[in-house]
Amino acid sequence: MVMTSFHLNRRALLLGALASSAPAFATARAQPAGSPPTGSPPQALAVTRRTIEVNGKAASVYGLGREDGAPGLVLDADSRFSVALTNKGDAPTLVHWHGLTPPWAQDGVPDLPAPMLAVGETRTYDFPSGPGGTHWMHAHTLQEQSLLAAPLIVRTAADRAADEQEVVVLLHDFSFTPAEELLARLRGPAGSAMSHGGMNHGAMNHAGMNHGTMSGMAGMNHGSMNHGSMNHGGASHAGMSHGAGGMDLNDIEFDAYLANDRTLDDPQVVRVERGGRVRLRLINGATATAFTLDTGALEGQLIAVDGQPVVPVTGRRFPVVMGQRIDLRLTLPKDGGAFPLLALREGARERTGLILATPGAAVAKIPTSGSATGPVVDLALEERLWAVDTLPVLKPDRQLAVSLSGEMAGYDWRIGDGAPLTVKRGERVEIAMRNTSMMMHPMHLHGHHFQVVEINGKRVSGAMRDTVAVPPMTSVTIAFDTGNPGRWPFHCHHLYHMVAGMMSFVAYEGVG
Repeated sequence: MVMTSFHLNRRALLLGALASSAPAFATARAQPAGSPPTGSPPQALAVTRRTIEVNGKAASVYGLGREDGAPGLVLDADSRFSVALTNKGDAPTLVHWHGLTPPWAQDGVPDLPAPMLAVGETRTYDFPSGPGGTHWMHAHTLQEQSLLAAPLIVRTAADRAADEQEVVVLLHDFSFTPAEELLARLRGPAGSAMSHGGMNHGAMNHAGMNHGTMSGMAGMNHGSMNHGSMNHGGASHAGMSHGAGGMDLNDIEFDAYLANDRTLDDPQVVRVERGGRVRLRLINGATATAFTLDTGALEGQLIAVDGQPVVPVTGRRFPVVMGQRIDLRLTLPKDGGAFPLLALREGARERTGLILATPGAAVAKIPTSGSATGPVVDLALEERLWAVDTLPVLKPDRQLAVSLSGEMAGYDWRIGDGAPLTVKRGERVEIAMRNTSMMMHPMHLHGHHFQVVEINGKRVSGAMRDTVAVPPMTSVTIAFDTGNPGRWPFHCHHLYHMVAGMMSFVAYEGVG
């Protein structure tokens, strides 16, 4: 198996004291954004520890928020991303600004090229915020499984002037089992021995751990967490859900699926106006779970994907894979009511979500499992998407092809032969991806926005994105212009596929 140079901090998982419970995710009328004017001090952002309740139990997770306790950031479009990030957590970390296009040195992947942010350290970031959109930020380590993620919303002047209520939803899959143990179970018999049902592993001192690559993780110890039954939150080879044609849909059975830190046992209820309009900004921050958003009785108008506007598409079900974002416009009926917005787990009955409710509306209990399985993600919607702002029509200077391969046996995943994809500045580049494996791969390129230009051999003028789903036995070609020099990660956004080898780079000549 080809190992990448991607570094993960092993002592950054599930350590230390607990902080206060997470604040609720804000929902409000469009209002002035929070980015500072030119010359003002940077916005303060902090990594913290906090406690939330999941399935009636306390869970220690990370937080990523502002001084007032609100999660994430809200910025003005076409201004500066001026942020001072402080690590108030219990272990070194780093944050990736997913959807923005910073200079390579500020991208947020450990040692590519910046080092981890030490406990107590503050680092300042300053680069253009971009033209607007729904983005997010997250650790590029296994800390992402412990909810080290938050929304990153860049509002335009039109967004702020719109007569609509904004609702931001961040989805997660959650496990009480440490991420390292989940990975060990996935890797097979050597890791399976670590699945000690009901055993409390106790607090461990990780100070002397190797902070290098993921090799050898199967023999690691784990921090303070009660793992409960070994049937929860672990790899599910025997009970793995399968789709048509033998595809593998889910390789981890999580303990819960969260929308803004809550399950449907205690969902967030957002109060909305009768006849009002809502802009839903949905972010799939799950590590290993694709969802389909079901808007139920409300018809939704898809107006953006990955923060980039598209020609509106109307419907009631919209797939969103790991790392992707979708913006929907919803209009509430004048007679009001309660309207669940449900994220259906791919190929399974589990679901999460929240409820929009007008004043006085009765809110019914919604089970966390539905009567039918969630849809399997395909490319049907992708084929219908048209970018509003497309790339200029140019003949590609460079055409690259990679296979996305791997298998559950040994948990071995790869992009091509593991070699970086070399480019030069000022080129139009196309990358043709062919998925020869039996799992879907959400492919993410750092530092650039790309356009989907071909699906299964058919040329399209598709959506501008930064993350695209490539289902089993399908092909997707993306195009982008090389104007941001660096050695940019190009990887599957399934966290465990990535750390098991499914990470490559788009490397500019003369950089790194």
